[in-house]
Amino acid sequence: MRVVAFGYMTWGRRTIEALLDAGHEVPLIVTHPDSDNAYEKIFNESVAELAADHGIPLLVRERADDVEVRDAVLASEADVMVVSNWRTWLSPAVFSIPRLGTVNVHDALLPAYAGFAPLNWALINDEPEVGVTAHVMNEEFDAGGILLQRSTPVTDDDTVVDLFDRTLAMFGPITVDALELVASGRAVPVPQDRKAASYFHRRTDEENRIDWSWPARDVFNLVRAQTDPYPNSYCYYRGERLRVLSASVTDDVIGGTPGRIVIRRGRGVVIVAGADARRGRNRGVVLERVRSEDGREFDAADFFPHMGGYLTSRP
Repeated sequence: MRVVAFGYMTWGRRTIEALLDAGHEVPLIVTHPDSDNAYEKIFNESVAELAADHGIPLLVRERADDVEVRDAVLASEADVMVVSNWRTWLSPAVFSIPRLGTVNVHDALLPAYAGFAPLNWALINDEPEVGVTAHVMNEEFDAGGILLQRSTPVTDDDTVVDLFDRTLAMFGPITVDALELVASGRAVPVPQDRKAASYFHRRTDEENRIDWSWPARDVFNLVRAQTDPYPNSYCYYRGERLRVLSASVTDDVIGGTPGRIVIRRGRGVVIVAGADARRGRNRGVVLERVRSEDGREFDAADFFPHMGGYLTSRP
């Protein structure tokens, strides 16, 4: 089929590569310009370079709602359009042009986790699985009828990078399989249950701040949802920002005041967590590896030469 592709960053590039490898003709690619957003510098394999390598006409837009884009999509005589990691709202005047409509590919098990950073948010929320959805595009973000879904379980050993790798590997195959359904007339989009839907905003520096009144597992989930190369979770020690690179939850109860540095455990240190930690019913957090404001990394036991003192959410 002739497939117009809208895509950005690594997700978009891998999707378009899969289209080409499957023998589809791609007469036009539309991508976003490079961004200064910290999250959009991660896994940023260039869609523009892929277009250049294959001699495919390319348009670069922040928002793709102008006459030139519409005319280019019309002129492409596409059978279908595929959208992967497009970061702004796409007008029906564009996505309704191809005769077989538009398929969007999103790294979440819709209808939950529409919007931005779905893997980070899902890990923070202790979801048992994550995945990828191919769905028919409509006027709402990530809300059209579902064609296919693929999932992978989340274990306590997983970080967001592990989930990224596993879900990224699904993007190409699910796109090709969804297009086969569309081309054959066997596609039966399943409406999303809007009562089960959730939409998440972009993550910023504020979302990575550790709050020691949270339960230990919530802190642990935040830390592993923001491992390198993502912006790390952080707190403050003696007024200086401290990035947390890895952590775990204690097997035993650690009582006291949230944020208190209590005791060494191996190469880590134990921190009191939970708003009601004074009652002596909560697990603690073991800080394992940290990074100081000057970029140096330490085992937590080396960074904190003395026990006592407090970690805080703000300077």
